[in-house]
Amino acid sequence: MKFSQIPSHENVKRQLRDMVADGRIPHALLLHGPAGIGKFMLARTFSQFVHCQSPTPDGEPCGCCQSCVQHESFNHVDSIYVFPVVKTEKLKSPVSDDYMSEFKEFVGASPFMDFDRWTGYFEKKNAQPAIYVSESEALEQRLAVTTTLSRYKTVIIWLPEKMNEQTANKLLKLIEEPFADTIFILVSDNAASILPTIYSRCRPIEMKRLSDETVARYLTENLAIDPQDALSMAHIATGDVNSALRAMDATSVSRMFFDLFVRLMRLAYQRDVKGLKEWSADVAALGREQAVKFYDYSQRLIRENFIYNFNIPDLLYLNRNEAQFSKNFARFITENNAERIIAEMNRAASDIAGNANGKIVNFDFAIKMIILIKNF
Repeated sequence: MKFSQIPSHENVKRQLRDMVADGRIPHALLLHGPAGIGKFMLARTFSQFVHCQSPTPDGEPCGCCQSCVQHESFNHVDSIYVFPVVKTEKLKSPVSDDYMSEFKEFVGASPFMDFDRWTGYFEKKNAQPAIYVSESEALEQRLAVTTTLSRYKTVIIWLPEKMNEQTANKLLKLIEEPFADTIFILVSDNAASILPTIYSRCRPIEMKRLSDETVARYLTENLAIDPQDALSMAHIATGDVNSALRAMDATSVSRMFFDLFVRLMRLAYQRDVKGLKEWSADVAALGREQAVKFYDYSQRLIRENFIYNFNIPDLLYLNRNEAQFSKNFARFITENNAERIIAEMNRAASDIAGNANGKIVNFDFAIKMIILIKNF
């Protein structure tokens, strides 16, 4: 992978290139910031750049030399990966190498490193992957061996915050008294949870969330998503590509929520009480969790339709179907009723989450909408 293939973070890329060019690579580097922004991709590319035998004049790994080819397949002998794993009946003291084939598949499928998706690779359901003390012991043995192909060994540690205290203390000794040929690259979603003594011995580089435009462009260019739909997903994802991808997976659910929302508003406008009663039963049939999510979705659409009236397109994050509906619907959502509608939706969601009868809650809310939708 090349730096240019990673979205955004130009300032961080420049810092990493300069470290190599100046021969001033810290023995422990910490890339930290929100999840889903490409930190691990940068760590991998930096490691490849350090090992590359023929870097390009513009500061990229060549992609062709023996080291680069081995990096692409996770087979570079001087590149070590550490990541959270799970104990099993057979693996009482697991290390990352025990799960390397699964990890390669995971990174290929989820380059922005969706931790929830990683947990799904283990047979043990509801497992909480962690970095165990056995990892530190194995790492110490590997680092005692001199480099084979390169000047440096690189150790990429994904989510060091998943270490328990005993593991962290052992790693601390390796960082405090590093081997001269070893570079640690820690990649963290939550630097505040890292053992302070480890954090203090690293060179931290904070990485910011991606802009909505960057996430949308990634979805459009790599997954052929319609630009308007991509921007809508990006806005909801708040800079996290993984969240945007999960939103794509939930597209069919979102479409169902949209259809229920449109049906509700039309029935309320028509004062169709019988239709609203049937609608209430249909929402209740979704189950408690999905019904709560529907009301969350509906609150977002009310906010978006309120903003729609200001005629500022840059502030709107509606997909094509939502935007088409809002052309005629937005005029019914004003300062006179927007806040009250959202409050009623929030109350309905809270009641359902609290185990109230879904049909009754939904029908009560639907009847209120008859009044609220006319009060604009």
